[in-house]
Amino acid sequence: MGLVIRLRRHGSRKKVFFRIVVADSRSPRDGRFVEQIGTYDPASDPPRVTLRREEADRWLKVGAQPSDTVRKLIKLATSAA
Repeated sequence: MGLVIRLRRHGSRKKVFFRIVVADSRSPRDGRFVEQIGTYDPASDPPRVTLRREEADRWLKVGAQPSDTVRKLIKLATSAA
């Protein structure tokens, strides 16, 4: 079982937002997850990222691999803080 940190899509058509979750790599995009650690709202101006940084660090130390997009969002949230 490999853990990944990725986006889970929510919202309606054209009003989408994402939750940043830790999930098993075998589960579908919007399927089961282990823990929600943040949100990403691309519709706001500027796009808003909220991230529980200590939880993200804990999961990264355990071996969870972030997706490319989540890796960029973590950098964005870190630089904004």
